[in-house]
Amino acid sequence: MHFLTDSIPSSPQTWAFLVYTAAVLFVVCLMLGLSWVLGGRNTGRAKNDPFESGVVSVGSGRLRISAKFYLVAMFFVIFDLEAVFLYAWAVSLREDGWPGFFEAALFIVVLLVGLAYIWRLGGLEWAPRPRLQRLREAQLAAAASDKT
Repeated sequence: MHFLTDSIPSSPQTWAFLVYTAAVLFVVCLMLGLSWVLGGRNTGRAKNDPFESGVVSVGSGRLRISAKFYLVAMFFVIFDLEAVFLYAWAVSLREDGWPGFFEAALFIVVLLVGLAYIWRLGGLEWAPRPRLQRLREAQLAAAASDKT
């Protein structure tokens, strides 16, 4: 039995970790056990219906969403991650000095070029252009082609 006590480290960090792990396992088992003992077991017609935020769902869950939604979501994720990188740079600003500043400035310029490109392609437009505006643009294009 002496070989078991020699293999377990006796540092305070190890004991703290073991106590923490045991406490987590105890709480998880307690919550699962209590929900099994106290949980309702009656079934009914409405028991298996999907229910979200106090509203009974109507229709199909396969809603078609425009591809523009996904584009805007991707742009948000991309530019949000860039903000995280800039925050990390701002934290280490004193250690980086001027070379770090110029690298961050180059990074920001690349971001602005990407934003201008997305803007130019119309990736940030939420709604289609109004009919009147399209008609005016068509008239201007026709007038320009008549002059040439």
